[in-house]
Amino acid sequence: MAMMCRGFRGATTASANTKAAINDATEEMLRALIEANGLDPEFIAAASFFVTPDLNAEYPASVARRRLGWTYVALTDAVAMDVPYGLPMCIRVLVLANTEKAPEEIKNVYLRGAENLRQRSVPGS
Repeated sequence: MAMMCRGFRGATTASANTKAAINDATEEMLRALIEANGLDPEFIAAASFFVTPDLNAEYPASVARRRLGWTYVALTDAVAMDVPYGLPMCIRVLVLANTEKAPEEIKNVYLRGAENLRQRSVPGS
């Protein structure tokens, strides 16, 4: 199969709104995503991080740069929508990488209570 740009998703929660908690949760999530998919930073084009409004002590993208060495990867941070039934203290990432994997081979990673994100929907629907 030819190389294609694919999206790899991950989500986790921080134990507190502190630099250490955000850094540790983000690093754990990124390392799990890399391991699950055999991602090579050389083929990662970009990563967008989204945090819930209750997390503002640190930029998750800085973890990728400082702890994982993603020096030449385009990184950005944003605040996620404040949905009333959303998962608090949540950090999400969308990594865009060139890969030979087919879409069905991609393994998204959900840690620390974020496993339920896929099942969350509008209450009563």
